[in-house]
Amino acid sequence: MGKWKQLMLTVALALGLVASAQANERKIVWKLAMSWGSTLHPFTTSVESMAKMVEQMSDGNFIIRIDSANKHKSAFGVLDMVKMGQYEMAHTASYYWKGKDLDLLPFTTMPFGMTAPEQYAWFYYGGGLELMQKAYAKHGMYSFPGGNTGNQMGGWFRKEINSLEDLKGLKMRIPGFAGEVLAELGSTVTNIAPGELYTSLERGTIDALEWVGPGMDINMGFHKIAPYYYTGWHEPATELQYLVNEKAFAKLPEKYKEILRVAMRTAAYDMYALNYHESAEAWSKIATEYPHIKVKTFPKEVMDAMKAANAKLLKQMSEESAFFKEVIDSQEAYLKKVRVWTKMSDFDYLKDNL
Repeated sequence: MGKWKQLMLTVALALGLVASAQANERKIVWKLAMSWGSTLHPFTTSVESMAKMVEQMSDGNFIIRIDSANKHKSAFGVLDMVKMGQYEMAHTASYYWKGKDLDLLPFTTMPFGMTAPEQYAWFYYGGGLELMQKAYAKHGMYSFPGGNTGNQMGGWFRKEINSLEDLKGLKMRIPGFAGEVLAELGSTVTNIAPGELYTSLERGTIDALEWVGPGMDINMGFHKIAPYYYTGWHEPATELQYLVNEKAFAKLPEKYKEILRVAMRTAAYDMYALNYHESAEAWSKIATEYPHIKVKTFPKEVMDAMKAANAKLLKQMSEESAFFKEVIDSQEAYLKKVRVWTKMSDFDYLKDNL
């Protein structure tokens, strides 16, 4: 046999062995529970993109099946579902779990905190991810950044907010730490599942709500009911989370672990870019089709009171949990350092070019 034919036979045998190995590789099927309904784009789009990447990079041998809140019927139950092993993964927001574990609260976003680029830098290079893993370890799971909305708007209000008095007795849907801040100022705060928000606002069950920003709000229709759209303060960098059952993750082959990490990180950042784009597109449409909508900024008196209430609550919660204090101290120290660069690179540029 000639050397060329012998080489070709060797290559063919090698390719055959690889193909055979791939064909015989054990398929792994996971389930993921979302806190969102099936139509809540781009949250759901991000999850679908992540699962598709995992399947493609594993040659179809690692499948993640996605159940929306419409199916599992427990938008705020996904933490326990992953903890108990009912689902291997979830896509949710960490600040939903304040009532279960205060230490999980800061990993979504904090009022008057970091912007999305600042917070991503903190997660990946400033120690934030390590702190988040430590917080979730006691629940038997890992947590990974799952997509950022950027700076969220302050909410849709049926009536204009002119003073602190206007916040007293105001019924508002606003989750997380920001809800605690408004409660300090006399508002009645509630957390309502996404699918019930429009009806609650329409029927007057609530007077105001915050959701995300134009890109997601336009599909919810809030602008048809509440004419005052306030700029943000409470969620400057809302990062969703992928929760992963620790035992299930440990059983994965090493290459699948890395595939999952890469897919989650890629899909997360893509969601940030997509949501930014869609907010720009949606606001252009809202401004044209609903010219009665008034974009407002909270009065200085209200903002100052919010900042004071925020500082008071942070102090109280830091006294409750040494770990919570460790996370807040880490965030504040990083913000103090990174904000100097943000001002130089972004704020000063925008200030001179708007």
